[in-house]
Amino acid sequence: MDAASLHAAGTGFALATGLIVAIGAQNAFVLRQGLAREHVGTVVLFCALADALLMTLGVLGAGRALAATPQLAALLAGVGALFLLAYGVRALARAWRPGRLEAARSHTRTTRAAVLAQAAAFTLLNPHVYLDTVLLVGAVGAQQPLAARGAFLAGACSASAAWFALLGYGARALAPWFARPSAWRALDAAVGFTMLWLAAWVARPLLSGSLSSA
Repeated sequence: MDAASLHAAGTGFALATGLIVAIGAQNAFVLRQGLAREHVGTVVLFCALADALLMTLGVLGAGRALAATPQLAALLAGVGALFLLAYGVRALARAWRPGRLEAARSHTRTTRAAVLAQAAAFTLLNPHVYLDTVLLVGAVGAQQPLAARGAFLAGACSASAAWFALLGYGARALAPWFARPSAWRALDAAVGFTMLWLAAWVARPLLSGSLSSA
């Protein structure tokens, strides 16, 4: 690998790491699945592959197309805000009723299909994912020399895969602390309020736009 490719790979790795290492809906979901030890490999693999696909599309030019279609961006934001709102309310309900939390930990297991559906929703209905992977990574990747774009994508995709694996499997180290129902209540409360804040943040441009046009 030449110097240009090495630099591009390092740029992709650093950029993707800076974008995904933050508290968000997708990361919170992966963390909770890791703590619950439910289909962790499936969730980690899906999120990593989805990020890789979206970043590849962004570098190939889909980012410019999405930025030029405000109606599609608005529709995505509206659906994403509703999903985040619903999940936030559910998380707060779990935190409010610790008995349900204990039952979920000890007996009820979520099916692989249901977990995949939730992972897909957190990934594909989250406008932040498109902003980070398609628009931002795509814009930087498109600026790389043509021969180095593959290395840039490899660096970005490896950062995403490493982060999701660390988040999903590293959560097991916290399992002894989360053996207490109070810890699950705290986690669900934090996740719930985070989801509500994200829903408000995502919906704010839509609401301000409708109010200004009224």
